[in-house]
Amino acid sequence: MRLNNRNKQGRYNFLGTLFLLAFLFGVIAFTLEKYRFDILGSESVFLIIVPAVFLCIFYVRGRQIFEYDSDGEALNFKNRNVLMFFDKPISDEFPKYKLMSYEIINAVIFKRLFITISSKKNHRIILKYDVSYLTKKELNDLKISLSKVIKTNQEIKRENNS
Repeated sequence: MRLNNRNKQGRYNFLGTLFLLAFLFGVIAFTLEKYRFDILGSESVFLIIVPAVFLCIFYVRGRQIFEYDSDGEALNFKNRNVLMFFDKPISDEFPKYKLMSYEIINAVIFKRLFITISSKKNHRIILKYDVSYLTKKELNDLKISLSKVIKTNQEIKRENNS
């Protein structure tokens, strides 16, 4: 199964640029208001606070573009920002049999996907991906696909133990 939200990249790029420009405009307007015009008084702080809150929420929600591919014998995860200077992209590929479990944390502002895989020395490795910008349907499809892989792994493990 393949899942990605690259088709929304233009929308996220626009929003990120809009929030960044609104913040910069707010800083300029605050500076002009404070030292030149003095019309708003102490409420001029909101010229910086409101755009800063929107920019922080956009940043805290995490990487916007998520790609998942479970075709073949490997699972492939990619997660990146549309604004390149925020975070470096994440790209992981590993065999399906290494997938042990997954968990989706749904907070008020953001959603995270935690994948637990096994390593060569029977250690557990936890990988983290941002899935805040996936729709409910995309998130459900991801859950179904990962559950199928885990179920198949458990069945194979039971057959090998028998």
